[in-house]
Amino acid sequence: MSAARVGVSAAFLFAMLIVQESLISRIQFPITGFSLYLAVLVTLISLEDRSGAIVMGFLGGIVLDLSPSSDAPFGQWALIFTVIGYLFAANRESVGDFTSQPFIFVLFVALSAGLSLGIYLIVGLILGENNGSFQRDLIIIAGNFLWTLLFAPIFLPAIGKVRRVSLSARERA
Repeated sequence: MSAARVGVSAAFLFAMLIVQESLISRIQFPITGFSLYLAVLVTLISLEDRSGAIVMGFLGGIVLDLSPSSDAPFGQWALIFTVIGYLFAANRESVGDFTSQPFIFVLFVALSAGLSLGIYLIVGLILGENNGSFQRDLIIIAGNFLWTLLFAPIFLPAIGKVRRVSLSARERA
């Protein structure tokens, strides 16, 4: 991942965070809310190569740590998405199989967004945070999974196009 692409990716992730914080989080979804930012970040991580997935995960986590609504210790999201980026990079061949089939890719993105919330809860427990009741946490993860599953077919093609535009000639080849 080139330095210019890191800057473009960071700007895009900041734009997605602004959309998430100013528009999406204001909508009262039934069950629980939807995190467009998590879904977009997981999509971008899954489309990257081995080293790019880890860099994108770390970059996306840092951006999420800078969110004004995040009450987690600084660096927790960066740690979580760096781990997710590493998991995607280590299993690159299987992730590539998911990205080639649209329905499976939508399901993969929804499951990965739910997994990131689950890892957030586990790391929060390790750090001694009070995350609420287990039942409420499961409802939040299930609701986010449901809304991501429903909305992912709408934004996944646009994310793929934005990513292709940001690639350099060397990365496209």
